[in-house]
Amino acid sequence: MTLYHFGNCAALVYVPYYFTYKYSGLSEYGAFWKCVQAGGIYVFTQLCKMLVLATFFPDTDTFSEDAPFNFIGEFLRCSVDLVDFLGLAFVLSRIPGKGHSKLITAGLGWATAEVILSRGLMLWVGARGAEFSWIYIQKCLESNVLLVQHLTTATLLWLFSRHDLDKKFVPLVVLLLVATSYRGVWLEGTLQAMSAGPWLSLALKALITSCMGVGTLHIYSGLAQQIGL
Repeated sequence: MTLYHFGNCAALVYVPYYFTYKYSGLSEYGAFWKCVQAGGIYVFTQLCKMLVLATFFPDTDTFSEDAPFNFIGEFLRCSVDLVDFLGLAFVLSRIPGKGHSKLITAGLGWATAEVILSRGLMLWVGARGAEFSWIYIQKCLESNVLLVQHLTTATLLWLFSRHDLDKKFVPLVVLLLVATSYRGVWLEGTLQAMSAGPWLSLALKALITSCMGVGTLHIYSGLAQQIGL
């Protein structure tokens, strides 16, 4: 039974990533190794972030998930997360071509590396335990939300780098990037203030991420049509 539960959790996490790779056309472009390179840059970026946090913010309890919400601590952590933007922008600059394949390759590679490092060991140790727990199902569903979030972030960074983007969309792109970087402050703070349960928190995160993704897709489609992508 525990192995069956582990298999369900693993499928719930990784199958959407596989479908994204297969049905987005990346397999036809031979983009597998580009995704692997994006994952490698993700690992290097996280190591840099760990060094910064350990050097300048040695009080690790401030950033613990079990600790009460701390606005200053979360704001500082989210500020360090801006390094992710630099890493993802570097990934985008290293992938040749244009259009959706470039954005999906960067976002999918980045998201896959994160889900393997953050969910793989947790599922192997926890989901194979003797007791069933809904927390692993929730974590798996949250991984799918993060996939959409990383694809959205990659698209926003690409839009921000474009000089032919309509001027009226520039403030919106900047606002969405800031909201993405500091979502740990405003979103987690709001959920904690609402005393939202795990399922309600997951639903609200999925709703907000979907809204940001749809807005970003609208801006991207307009620009793609304009420049003929």
